[in-house]
Amino acid sequence: MRRPTTITHVGNIAIGGDNPIRIQSMATIDTNNTEGCVAQAKRIIDAGGELVRFTTQGIREAENMKNISARLKADGYMTPLVADVHFTAHVADVAAQYCEKVRINPGNYVDPGRVFKHLEYTDEEYAEELKKIEAKLVPFLNICKEHHTAIRIGVNHGSLSDRIMSRYGDTPEGIVESCMEFLRICKREDFNDIVISIKASNTVVMVTTVRLLVKTMDKEDMHYPLHLGVTEAGEGEDGRIKSAVGIGALLTEGIGDTIRVSLSEEPEYEIPVARKLVDSIEECIRLRTEAEASIHDDTITLTLNETDWETLQLKAAMAVGALLIDHKATKLIILNTLFEESRLVELADAILQAARIKFSKTEYISCPGCGRTLYNLQETIARIKAATSHLVGLKIGIMGCIVNGPGEMADADYGYVGAGRGKISLYKQKVCVEKNIPEEEAVDKLLELINKDMK
Repeated sequence: MRRPTTITHVGNIAIGGDNPIRIQSMATIDTNNTEGCVAQAKRIIDAGGELVRFTTQGIREAENMKNISARLKADGYMTPLVADVHFTAHVADVAAQYCEKVRINPGNYVDPGRVFKHLEYTDEEYAEELKKIEAKLVPFLNICKEHHTAIRIGVNHGSLSDRIMSRYGDTPEGIVESCMEFLRICKREDFNDIVISIKASNTVVMVTTVRLLVKTMDKEDMHYPLHLGVTEAGEGEDGRIKSAVGIGALLTEGIGDTIRVSLSEEPEYEIPVARKLVDSIEECIRLRTEAEASIHDDTITLTLNETDWETLQLKAAMAVGALLIDHKATKLIILNTLFEESRLVELADAILQAARIKFSKTEYISCPGCGRTLYNLQETIARIKAATSHLVGLKIGIMGCIVNGPGEMADADYGYVGAGRGKISLYKQKVCVEKNIPEEEAVDKLLELINKDMK
């Protein structure tokens, strides 16, 4: 049974309540490229996407959402469009006039850019910081009311502000509080067309924090719909499995009203994967119950009769995700008569790695890309994988831009981050060790850095 929520209206669709779980994706093309954005949005919608998001990093991009929206509607595509805003609050004010929904990130909507510095606040000083949020947020909410625009308060683990990190640390409590600061203002202003997301590349952090958010909202009589996603999940089988573990764990607990499977691939490829997760909820609830009953000697035994390999992957990961995240078992056996045992063992190991229990191969934390990405993400991922896939247990972050880069890579050993057009910065954990390397040299420089440390 799904967690009861209020209903948020986003253009011509409703999210929450008894409405279907909505599926969405995000464009990866420069938002100033109207033709490209329209074409990509159509591919997402034709694949079954019910919302399409675009990055609006500046006023120019926010203004161009008017043109993208008009072109799509003229061609009969009425799907709601979402503007994605990070560092400039005024951009959200503009985007709210042209989009059905605006996503804002509490970690950088008002707070200054992160420098990972510990800050000391008295209670009075901290209260003054909250007043700064209110001063920026309330006018934005009034614009949204005027234009019937919904908002998503989208917290990313990788972009928590230094202020939150200094008071709460890198904890689920800090992530939740970053969200609640904004929600409390919305509630006081009687603004209710809200969707909330809390995302992380670490499935354990994501699931633990969303559960805590639900409890916290319930205590404060808030029941807004939730958007689920594992950010920087990667691509290929690993990206699908990681998404199914995190998103699936919550869906099988009745949590979630809209989802996005973030893959480092063309965005329309995300939609069929998301659809399979949503369509598998009831069966995976049953499988989860059977898997929990099968636990013996710290091992889950999961029997699946699927004939399609991707469906088997997704259902297996979704059925046992919560059990592994909660450490009800730390070993997994998957049984199926149609596929080779070695392949099933590899799948079980991939699920265990996605649940952060056992690392049997290199871990890649790669973003899906967006209009901010100024290098060929998919080609770069392929090159880095080809050179590092033998380094079992090593974690490498591959990020299109700086928005979540250093934060999401706190869990990574090395990071490759887009720093500007044709420029890359390299990181060791959160520390930038080389800045603004020409893109054509950057992968080799990353490999040199890794090899030097290995020696």
